[in-house]
Amino acid sequence: MKRRRLFPRLGMTRALSAAASAVRRSGSSNPYYQGPVTGHFDGTRFFNPDGQAPRGFRDLLKWQLGGDKAAWPSGVGVTQHQPDHRVAELRVTMVGHATVLIQAGGVNLLTDPVWSKRASPFDFAGPARVTAPGVDFDALPPIDAVLLSHNHYDHLDLATLRRLHARFAMPVLTPLGNDTILRREIAGIDARAADWGEVLEAAGVSVRLLPCHHWSARGTRDRSMALWAAFAIETPAGRIYHVGDTGYDAGRPYTTAAEHGPYRLAILPIGAYAPRWFMAPQHQSPEEAVAGMLACGARHALAHHWGTFQLTDEAREEPLTRLAAALAAQGVDAARFRAPPPGQTWDVPA
Repeated sequence: MKRRRLFPRLGMTRALSAAASAVRRSGSSNPYYQGPVTGHFDGTRFFNPDGQAPRGFRDLLKWQLGGDKAAWPSGVGVTQHQPDHRVAELRVTMVGHATVLIQAGGVNLLTDPVWSKRASPFDFAGPARVTAPGVDFDALPPIDAVLLSHNHYDHLDLATLRRLHARFAMPVLTPLGNDTILRREIAGIDARAADWGEVLEAAGVSVRLLPCHHWSARGTRDRSMALWAAFAIETPAGRIYHVGDTGYDAGRPYTTAAEHGPYRLAILPIGAYAPRWFMAPQHQSPEEAVAGMLACGARHALAHHWGTFQLTDEAREEPLTRLAAALAAQGVDAARFRAPPPGQTWDVPA
């Protein structure tokens, strides 16, 4: 594993270093990661600098009891795609939710792979798929690396990662702390972790971890104890910016990303945003995704994080309608920012 720091840890001072020493002496209660205090890690939990913490249980109850959730279909048909083993240029295939197959200059990457029926710690309860995966698992081409953005169940699916490890034994590139979760659950997995501003390399691809505004949890007692990140990916077919989840945060994630562009493609979330009073800090709207595409300097964008699992209140098709309206309002050609259904492939223009 190669791990290279691009800039000093955010906000590190002598006082923070002293605090970090105190944490190490007293023992951190974080089960996933132990390390020095930084501008986004307090010794136990990660946080969004100058950002918003995730809302608490009282607000969760208020939302869940609000009764404003739109009805979704129980199932939507999918025409599954049979991918080529290798692609010379840049091709992306929507699998579903945040799972995208990226084929770039002969390298095959998967983002946040989920083939399970539910985005949940349970196989009998929790959000269920309304679309089958756009690529059958057995039809996958050789996977050279997985990019894992954070540990929420709709992004970190251990059952799928076990299957991928057994078949491909590929490295998983992920933010700090998530590697511990993977190693505890999947024997022998090559889990490589880095902090914001650091670079991981695998299969001839360089992946820079960048800040985004989100949080993490696998249960009720580990909130924000593993880091979340966006990725700037340097591939043989061009540079890609991938965001698993983020709040818009006044555009700050995109301002940071622009420093490492320009990008041939940005892969951006557009769904799970309603109600805004609850979701805005963690999930951007379609309008914010369009603003982010323009701010980070991406020539094209692929929309994800919509239409597979009903996680929030908006109707299934609403993100598509709002995305189209936002593109028109900004005078952006709709062909530049696409929202393909599962199973659809896009050869991204050079």
